[in-house]
Amino acid sequence: MDRAEASELLNVEVAYARPDVQLVLPLTVSVGTTAAQAIELSGILERCPEIDLSQQKIGIFGKLVSPDTALRTRDRVEIYRGLIADPKAARKQRAAKKQAEADAQGEATEGSSEAEAPTE
Repeated sequence: MDRAEASELLNVEVAYARPDVQLVLPLTVSVGTTAAQAIELSGILERCPEIDLSQQKIGIFGKLVSPDTALRTRDRVEIYRGLIADPKAARKQRAAKKQAEADAQGEATEGSSEAEAPTE
């Protein structure tokens, strides 16, 4: 491969993560290749048939992009899964649980100090 041919190629990655496995597939593509084309060329759709690009969003290094975004060298195209829980609701639940635990511990401490107080 001569220099002109090499300069027309880009090294990119296509990434997808499930709870049980993370895939990062290196790929060499031509200049002008789009994010959707890289996903198709990577073979990830065959390896992970649950991916539905009509429903799932894609991005490059954490920033959402459209499927027709042209790639640059060293880009990592990421396929995002849908959220299984609303982040705000989950945060509220954790805070409420932590507060309940603190309240329960405070009651236990108050109860034990009364029991341990010396009588005159």
